[in-house]
Amino acid sequence: MATPWRARNGLLETLSDDECDRLRGDLQVVELTQGKTLYAAGMPQTTMYFPRSGVVSMTYNTQNGESTEIAMIGREGMVGTSVLMDSMTTPSSAVVQVGGEALALRADVADREFRKGGHFQFMVVRYMQVLLAQMAQTAVCNRHHSVEKQLCRWLLLCHDRIATDELQVTQETIATRLGVRREAVTEAAGRLQALGLIRCARGRIWIVDRKGLERQSCECYSVVRREYDRLLPPHAGC
Repeated sequence: MATPWRARNGLLETLSDDECDRLRGDLQVVELTQGKTLYAAGMPQTTMYFPRSGVVSMTYNTQNGESTEIAMIGREGMVGTSVLMDSMTTPSSAVVQVGGEALALRADVADREFRKGGHFQFMVVRYMQVLLAQMAQTAVCNRHHSVEKQLCRWLLLCHDRIATDELQVTQETIATRLGVRREAVTEAAGRLQALGLIRCARGRIWIVDRKGLERQSCECYSVVRREYDRLLPPHAGC
């Protein structure tokens, strides 16, 4: 008996059998190489990506070259929602933060399925609400909470999207994503390590005490997580 094909992506696995059958032939497995730009600000988007592993950062770059992360996407979601809004460009960029793989779908195929008004459309709209909630909470967190709280939130969101306790990321990268000085991230990470919540090495961070990290975080992480759990319950499918 043939092994059933699995999407290994949270959104795709909620789809009906008919939707899976229509999309399966157009979904192509692609590698997500760390540092790769999936789309740049102002550039036409021709592909949607449904990560199966790895993490993609949505970032906004200022005119003076500074960059800040506005959302994080992993196997729970998709990259490139603007292709479904009759807008092929966006002022943000999407950059692979943690390497992995994704299922790529041409924009015209995704748009055709979206316009059928089935469960694919329903889940895409719900995911957009989750993504907007994450963006809003990120803005609040970056404005009102300490770097240590921001770091806790960032580590927890990243940990949710990978299948290991080891994050291959530098403190310089985290500082860029948070829009703060690297020294501030180093100090915050040192405090979290002293509390036994994480362990740091060159280019790597290990989550040692997940529950403790959640307690140390501000409410921003739990707000986003509750919204995801409320709107995108787990299902089996493709």
